Amino acid sequence: QAHVGYAQIFPNHHESQVPKPGNFRRTSIGTNEVLLVRQKNYSLKSRFNNCAHRGTRLCAAAEGNRTSFVCPYHAWTFDLDGTLKGVPDVESYPTSFDINDPSLHLKSAPRLQDYRGFIFASLSQQGPNLIDYLGKMTDAIDNLVDRAPDGIISVDGGHFRVRYSGNWKLHHENANDTVHPGFVHESSVTAARQSQKGKRGKAKPIDDGQTRGMMASNGLSPKDWNIIELNGMSNGHSFMGGFYKSGLLAPQRDDDVTRTYRTALEKAHGKKRTDAILGMDRFNNLIWPNLNVNSQFHQIRVVHPISVNETVIEGYCFRLKGAPEEIFYRSIRFLGTLVSPASMIFSDDLEIFERIQHGLENGKLERLDHRRGMATDKPLNGTGNFHSTTSSELPLRSQTAAWKYWMSAGQ
Repeated sequence: QAHVGYAQIFPNHHESQVPKPGNFRRTSIGTNEVLLVRQKNYSLKSRFNNCAHRGTRLCAAAEGNRTSFVCPYHAWTFDLDGTLKGVPDVESYPTSFDINDPSLHLKSAPRLQDYRGFIFASLSQQGPNLIDYLGKMTDAIDNLVDRAPDGIISVDGGHFRVRYSGNWKLHHENANDTVHPGFVHESSVTAARQSQKGKRGKAKPIDDGQTRGMMASNGLSPKDWNIIELNGMSNGHSFMGGFYKSGLLAPQRDDDVTRTYRTALEKAHGKKRTDAILGMDRFNNLIWPNLNVNSQFHQIRVVHPISVNETVIEGYCFRLKGAPEEIFYRSIRFLGTLVSPASMIFSDDLEIFERIQHGLENGKLERLDHRRGMATDKPLNGTGNFHSTTSSELPLRSQTAAWKYWMSAGQ
């Protein structure tokens, strides 16, 4: 855990969440809590959320706007840039006490990097360049941003937050697994099918059937799931390809809203570029260790490790500037159906995560079997990346290899 936390690059939210000087968000780098703060000069700083005096948690608010941060214990006051600017009863300290001593300032994350508005942080000065580390996953971020006709995206609509009693890696190990949906999500598949059979008259569903369709798609046969392409990167990233092209898992829309949206994109980019943007066919772009980007529905999930057996997941939607408002509402419905605490789909996954954790803690297993699809995985041009066009645990193997690498880094 320590090596993963220090050398690894972690997502630290999006710049639109702290747009003005004094805006801050309480977030984490691995298991370390930090404050992402917009400075007076509009730059961004990430400071550890503990007072330099006695180590007290400095700020309990999840977000807000401050001109300074005041410790609730002894009222030590820090500027937005983390410098100590006020200490009560400073005369009682010895002459060696210097309020300008850097050791008394808030400690900062050694590296803070930005890619198209997405902020990433690391606890180590050493490590890979962000662009090199992201590799092909820049395509997913590019595609999300490029889907905004005006080229600007912003987090909006609040967010969902769920907690489960299990290891943080379980989310990514499950997200690109194409065998589990028909078994784990049987109850929501059944509900969706019963809802379809029970329809009467010509009443139009309030969401045009989006929620029912998402739930029902998990009930496809193994043969249908095998149309999905799986990609595993040498640095632990993975994604599913071909998710949309068949129309089985995620039917493509052709309605007034979609046509209006396409027209706005074509006005901004031209038809050829618009076709390329909307034609990108990838799902669950997992940026290891803890970010999930779904470009088509303009949402992300961030996985926060709390401890070895406690994890928090946050889900966010993006508003695309220049797109019809209904496009944003569809994103919210997608997030609500898939990730919310009330989700009939995600609640199944959380239950499985906790059962896995319980089983691993309870049993005497020395080895787990991740060999499904290993014989058919195809290497991609000596890059260390692999591709599979059938059922495979390739994404899981890529993640495990990355975990092993970072855990042994420097040893």
